[in-house]
Amino acid sequence: MPSAASFLAAAIPMVIYLLLLWKMDKYDREPLGFVIGHFLWGAIGAIIFAIIGSQFVVNIFQIFVTDYESLNLFGAVLIAPFVEEITKGIFLVGTVANKKFDNITDGLVYGGAIGLGFGMTENFLYFDTYSQNFESWIFLVIIRSAFTAVMHAIATGTFGAFLGMSKFSNSPNKRIMPFIGLFFAMTLHGLWNLSVSFQDSAYYGLLFMIVVIIVFIIVFAKSIRKEREIIKKELSEEVNNGIIPVEHLDILSSAKRNRAGWIDEKIRKIYIKLATKLAFRELQYNSTTGKKQEFYFKDAELCRIEIKKLLDNQNNEVTKQTEV
Repeated sequence: MPSAASFLAAAIPMVIYLLLLWKMDKYDREPLGFVIGHFLWGAIGAIIFAIIGSQFVVNIFQIFVTDYESLNLFGAVLIAPFVEEITKGIFLVGTVANKKFDNITDGLVYGGAIGLGFGMTENFLYFDTYSQNFESWIFLVIIRSAFTAVMHAIATGTFGAFLGMSKFSNSPNKRIMPFIGLFFAMTLHGLWNLSVSFQDSAYYGLLFMIVVIIVFIIVFAKSIRKEREIIKKELSEEVNNGIIPVEHLDILSSAKRNRAGWIDEKIRKIYIKLATKLAFRELQYNSTTGKKQEFYFKDAELCRIEIKKLLDNQNNEVTKQTEV
């Protein structure tokens, strides 16, 4: 098949998955440009370092394993998961350290974006290299788009979620959470590669990935529900302090926020954004110490000031219209 067709077959599904993943984060959606930046790291940076790292590790293994088939199996089941999950995940370490990284869902989204980018480039290389005819090309496109690339997204998203848990946890074991997440990512990756390395176990591998995808969706949904709970809990304090009107509390912490009519449409989106940001800054303030806590305190205060201005201006306009 022409390389252009292979590129489109690799890119289009991953871009669609990326947009779906981004839109699933409905309460505290990340900047799309930042998400795309993670996607590009997976597609370019992680791939380059994975190729270099894999070759380096393979060269070491060749000293001890001389059988070609055994070396290929080691490469697929051990070396590839080890190297690729590190090269994909290392970018997340910097992202999580950012003060604007809000919650576990962010780790799922950014990690998933990196995995999808990685899957896109890897798929293109496979489609362009290993398809001998149209039938084999179609088979590769279906299997790798529906399962292998999704595996990359879920594996790195899992690592991202554990990084998020570590950042906001008060547990004394929080420092080992990233390593647990990386272990799970490598294990998932390795099990998938092992299952598709043998024809007899390939169907079990497909079943395994279907289960993994369902579990990922459930975890993501629970994470979104947790966001909703955080928003309601933290904004309840702002209601008590007179910053947020009591009648807005249930709306801001539910899908009702996206409906028109409950507030002036000119300020609805910016009000939702500020209120959501305020809720998570309060959470982060209570979960950190030192300079980070000081940053979250100041950012929360700025949100309160902007919210007060918005609502005061709206009330003044309503008053003027009533007088007229």
